[in-house]
Amino acid sequence: MIIIKHYIEDFFTTFKGFEDFQPWEITNDLKRIIENIIPTLNEDYVITDQVAIHKSAIIEEGVTLKNPAIISANCYVGAHAYFREGVYLEENVRIGPGCEIKNSIIFSNTAIAHFNYIGNSIIGKNVNFEAGSIAANHYNERENKKISVLHDSQIIETHSEKFGSLVGDHSKIGANAVLSPGTLLIRKSIVKRLELIEQVVPKEQ
Repeated sequence: MIIIKHYIEDFFTTFKGFEDFQPWEITNDLKRIIENIIPTLNEDYVITDQVAIHKSAIIEEGVTLKNPAIISANCYVGAHAYFREGVYLEENVRIGPGCEIKNSIIFSNTAIAHFNYIGNSIIGKNVNFEAGSIAANHYNERENKKISVLHDSQIIETHSEKFGSLVGDHSKIGANAVLSPGTLLIRKSIVKRLELIEQVVPKEQ
């Protein structure tokens, strides 16, 4: 059993009632979860067609926000970013120009630089993704596309074909690094520039 708060300290403060859920169970159901949160938001949010944007957030030109989405206080979303299939940004998150975010939760004070892809992932607070780094969510190249994760030296089957990463608080991901589907990074992890993280190598390889 993966305890998300061991990776992201404040996770259950924001997402109460999900203590027994695994990360991929949350990302797979994130659209519904966000849709349920939106009606509870206060008047500081402008809500249009299931997209909630805090009045203090800055959204630059050409951004595409597909519903549902929540963009919290003091967030910045750079030009031509693309959000789809359920995105939750906590306070003070910075998303750089040209990023694509899909089915993901990103916690406070995290920066996703520019030209990044974050798919089906949960990203902790005070995390930095340098330019071009990717949290991949699907094994296009494999015949068996079901994703497994490595936790406490044991392989856990997610039974899902879509899951990206669980990235602990205060981690740093270098430019053009790739987190393969099913990556789990403990708090204060450092991934070098151009590094490939692949924690579970399938038998078929």
